[in-house]
Amino acid sequence: MFVDKAKIYVKGGDGGDGLVAYRREKYVPNGGPAGGDGGKGGDVIFRVDEGLRTLMDFRYQRHFKAKRGEKGRNKSQHGANAENMIVRIPPGTVVIDDDTGEVVADLTRHGQQVVVARGGRGGRGNIRFATPANPAPELAENGEEGQERYVTLELKVMADVGLVGFPSVGKSTLLSVVSAAQPKIGAYHFTTIAPNLGVVEVEEGRSFVMADLPGLIEGAHTGIGLGHEFLRHVERTRIIIHVVDMAGSEGRDPFDDWVKINEELKLYNAGLAERPQIVAANKMDMPEAAENLEKFKEQVAAVRPDLEIMPISSLTRQGVKELLYRAADLLDQIPEEPDVEEIAEVQERKVYKLEKEEDEGFRIVRENETFIVESPKIERMMKRMQLNSHDAILKLARTLRHMGVDDELRKRGAVDGTIVRIGDFEFEFVEGSSYY
Repeated sequence: MFVDKAKIYVKGGDGGDGLVAYRREKYVPNGGPAGGDGGKGGDVIFRVDEGLRTLMDFRYQRHFKAKRGEKGRNKSQHGANAENMIVRIPPGTVVIDDDTGEVVADLTRHGQQVVVARGGRGGRGNIRFATPANPAPELAENGEEGQERYVTLELKVMADVGLVGFPSVGKSTLLSVVSAAQPKIGAYHFTTIAPNLGVVEVEEGRSFVMADLPGLIEGAHTGIGLGHEFLRHVERTRIIIHVVDMAGSEGRDPFDDWVKINEELKLYNAGLAERPQIVAANKMDMPEAAENLEKFKEQVAAVRPDLEIMPISSLTRQGVKELLYRAADLLDQIPEEPDVEEIAEVQERKVYKLEKEEDEGFRIVRENETFIVESPKIERMMKRMQLNSHDAILKLARTLRHMGVDDELRKRGAVDGTIVRIGDFEFEFVEGSSYY
């Protein structure tokens, strides 16, 4: 089964907790702190594997959690870092943050990888908090929580040849006669609403992937019709076969159709105008097609004399074999990947913007006789602190006083015994004291 879209949950490993420990050696009095730091949690990394062609595996496994780092050890030993979790994905996968809609990465090359959920840092052991004033602190940190998020994976299969053209010019019919693909074919516009793919066998093992892409109309580069659905996929093709209705069965002029389609490609991405192109002059079995072809060749020669024009008929298969041979020969002369490396590298760099700057402010809300302090920085700090020692409480009190929380509580009317809540913790406010 071909699956091209999946929503999954990823979470980096939590960091290991720091340790409170002291040297306990014979003949070493007052050995001092010796608690080590915790190890870093593992990252969740997506890596491209060219052997995969579908997102089928993600239908059965939707949660990916990296391991947490080990706790710190005594004798000042650092806990081991957790191994990263490698998740294999097929080439052509776009990773999108489900909450913001931001494209995290566009992965196209074998071995290309990106970090989608970073592991948390390990907590510091008490050896890190030793000072001349407090040489033996009973203070250590919990490991930082790993990053977690939902991401949507969208697969845009890397096609060698893309069929472009106005609706109802015969793209789906052409694909159906040259491959085993069975696209929907109908005598109305926008029969094709999503790309259809087929493997075309030429000879002696020579083959390539051909994509029948949704029909294009004027203004598609701005999103009119199915323009964006079409144009996103044509960016990945190595060559373009531009199918033109040479019989003018829709009442349009073939040359005018060719000009409009090329203009839409250029307006969407200037690089597409330079992509190798073959014009497939289709429906040559119909009346007036031969006369229109001669006129079309003269008009195109005045604009682009080097353009190849090959008359075909998808219905009678006239000229189809020659078109496939020419496409295969052209593919042998150009790189195996379209020019998307620059786009992919830009998207790779965007993933490092996931860590937002820490908010230094706070807000105080009163609920009856309770004051609630809201601050991402303070809440994050309290999650990391092991608040089971006198030293930890003192450190928290100093931080709150330095940030101005004490003064603001007094202004709001806090007195001795007032309950103050921060996250899941509640304290009593003590006037004139250095801690709560």
